Amino acid sequence: MKEFDVYAYGVISSSELHLLSMPFPMPDAYAEIAQSHFMTGGEALNSAIVLSRLGLQVQLDGNWIGDTPVGERLLAIIQQHQIDTKRLQVKKGFSGVREIVFSDEQSRTIFGNYIDLLNSTRKWNIPQKADIAKAKMVCVDPPFKTESSLVAEYAIELGIPFVSIDCPFDQPLAYTATAVIISGEFRNREYPDIDLPDLFTEYHQRAQGLVVLTAGDDEILYGRKGMPIMRFKPYRVKVIDSAGAGDSFRAGVIYGMLNKWSDEQTIQYASAMAAMVCASFPGVLNSPPHGALMQFIQDYKKHQIDG
Repeated sequence: MKEFDVYAYGVISSSELHLLSMPFPMPDAYAEIAQSHFMTGGEALNSAIVLSRLGLQVQLDGNWIGDTPVGERLLAIIQQHQIDTKRLQVKKGFSGVREIVFSDEQSRTIFGNYIDLLNSTRKWNIPQKADIAKAKMVCVDPPFKTESSLVAEYAIELGIPFVSIDCPFDQPLAYTATAVIISGEFRNREYPDIDLPDLFTEYHQRAQGLVVLTAGDDEILYGRKGMPIMRFKPYRVKVIDSAGAGDSFRAGVIYGMLNKWSDEQTIQYASAMAAMVCASFPGVLNSPPHGALMQFIQDYKKHQIDG
């Protein structure tokens, strides 16, 4: 009997989210803040919260928590979502991982200290094989390199499926994953000169599992080696805030795989989760339960038919 549905390992951050009532300003210009909210950041943490709100049992591990009032507040929010935090460490003298996000209807601009986190001494936990063995599925972020790879190695050794994100196509974290999800943001940064279909082929021909390439509100490409490329048009919603959309999408993929759904149903579900998160503020902390998400899909399909 497994103790957890998901073991999530990766980035855990506090986030100050500011929703602008106008476009993000040019240098030396001004923009009005409509709403502000203290919330969560980091891929692993946001995915864990969405999964928890879907009713799953999640254990979270990753970078240390700052020994500050902000760190205390962040830890309290995580625990309020019934996420297992026994591996999380509050480190004295550490200010924590933090970000400030400004979001308008078209974009989000992030200021943070992630470069400092990843390019100095290690500030994250070494994953424990015993923890991973207690989970039905693993969710892993790539930034912690050796330790992130160790999570994948343990998962493979234990026969536990794992889902990764935003890693190069020639790295094991991509091609040994049960599913790998590549965002448009990562693709534009790491592979700006490769066309989307060509890049999909690079992942697709190596991958042992499902490959998914997202591109905001543009068409999603997905598929498995030896099978044709599949396409899905994301749900159209009025975007209030796009922060956490990719993390929510991954949570949807994990939920579908845990339920042994088809790839088509899984991608549909994940896309709906991302859409609903983008249509609320703050999205991740308001992510929908399963019933509300299924109703959204049903209503959307009905509207498409009636329209």
